[in-house]
Amino acid sequence: MTNGIRKAAFQAPWPSPAEPMLDNPATRLEAMYRRIWTTSIRDLPFVNLALSVEAVGFRRWQLAGTGEQLIDSTLANDSTPAAADVALDSSFEMPGDWVGALITPWFVNLFVLPGGGDLWSDLRSGERCHIVFPIGPLEFIADDDPTAEVPAYQYCPLFAPPGQFASQAAARAAAMAALDAMFGMPASSKSNTTNAAAKQVPPPRRVFFRRVARR
Repeated sequence: MTNGIRKAAFQAPWPSPAEPMLDNPATRLEAMYRRIWTTSIRDLPFVNLALSVEAVGFRRWQLAGTGEQLIDSTLANDSTPAAADVALDSSFEMPGDWVGALITPWFVNLFVLPGGGDLWSDLRSGERCHIVFPIGPLEFIADDDPTAEVPAYQYCPLFAPPGQFASQAAARAAAMAALDAMFGMPASSKSNTTNAAAKQVPPPRRVFFRRVARR
């Protein structure tokens, strides 16, 4: 028997470096999943026919400075340095990768797409990574298809299948609640706690889903 590390029988090839998407990718993402819906998924038994394909809440986001300071270019207000820069130069566009949610009849997921920021890393299809948001690190799964409308993306499953939603409005509210929770600060980081108290704080992913469930 040969000694050494066992390797998977199949491993996806390394993708080409992802091209940053300069414009909001919501329309392209919707087009891709509407095509998948009509050609591959529509007749499967687990779909929720009350739902349709819709991208919600997409905005640029990036790490800045330390690993825990983040900038949301769509939420900057007049009191922020970023807003002051925009006022001085109307052509200024804050860099960052695209983050949002996608609703389909067979899932509701969070998405990260390449936008030239520092959240994105090129990974093989099926590989997992942890991306740090204000709520904490969340696990995303990579996928890529060079021929698709959106060649590369990473997703974090929220509801699959989404059978609990009676309407598109309900699914949209849950997706936006997930984004609000992801970009919010966990309670444990808003106050100074002792090491002993910090050990009792649930992992970020559990905190995240508890917030979504309460909304």
